[in-house]
Amino acid sequence: MTMNDGSGLVFAYQLDGKGGGRQLTLDDLGSVDPGQGWVWAHLDATSPAARQWLQQQSGLDPFVVAALLSEMTRPRFSEVDGGALLNLRGINLNENAEPEDMVSIRIWVAGDRIISARLRRLKAVIDIAERIQKGSGPRHGGEVVAMIASRLLDRMEPTFRELDQAVDETEDAVVQEPDAVMRERIVEIRRRAIMLRRYIAPQRDALAALRAADFAWIDSPVRRSLQDSYDRLCRFAEELDAVRERAQIIHDELKNAMADRLNRNMYVLSIVAAVFLPLGFLTGLFGINVGGIPGAEVPEAFTWFSAALVVIVAVQVVVFRWLRWF
Repeated sequence: MTMNDGSGLVFAYQLDGKGGGRQLTLDDLGSVDPGQGWVWAHLDATSPAARQWLQQQSGLDPFVVAALLSEMTRPRFSEVDGGALLNLRGINLNENAEPEDMVSIRIWVAGDRIISARLRRLKAVIDIAERIQKGSGPRHGGEVVAMIASRLLDRMEPTFRELDQAVDETEDAVVQEPDAVMRERIVEIRRRAIMLRRYIAPQRDALAALRAADFAWIDSPVRRSLQDSYDRLCRFAEELDAVRERAQIIHDELKNAMADRLNRNMYVLSIVAAVFLPLGFLTGLFGINVGGIPGAEVPEAFTWFSAALVVIVAVQVVVFRWLRWF
């Protein structure tokens, strides 16, 4: 399905209008008849060959080419010379990658042609290409865009469920047995929520603008699909806000629990110090190495002194209990 000829073309299809398509090479893109169906080319923007083709042979406006090759992008929609320039983000499902390090895809739609570019592998786009091979893919350009937006969100769902589950588990752990190690877990949850929220909100706005745009390829089914994707993004944004708020509440509960534990420990130490303070004073006083210590010549003096200390401790316990110190 993907090209491995060094051209930088991940895949290219001319859609047949029935859900399937004919696979194309990079050389075919310049000679294909657009009247026979929409053409979708997906490029690897890190490939020098793909960059050269975009800059010299694609016939695109330099502004559009720069947008497709830009390394730093945020989700947005722009209408340029009658075409649609759309940047979207998807969950990073590549090996040894963090899901919240979201992968971008740049899409240009004009006439009967779609050119998309990516810097890193995006599985949601590969899913659509596989559907085209099976004959159950998009029938025209509008469905390509709508399906990309929808499939990106499908891939996001497990990550959001995992994040919500992590919050639930952390909340239960804090209630049952708070521990200082949980603070790192809470910080990690908030970090992930913040990184995801950074792109979810502008992606929601981009789809809202695209949904309201007046393009011939945005028919009623496509507009409904874009509306559905917009609604899901709104829900994702609300869930991320809820995760951040819950994480902050859990952090406060953990901080209070740790403060209570510290106060209890300090209280116990204070009671112990209060018990042994007079004992230490008396043993120090009677242990000085000078003449005249009472009982120094009496063999039973140590026993009497020890018994007196026990009595003092007992009196202290009674007094502390009476004062409700413990």
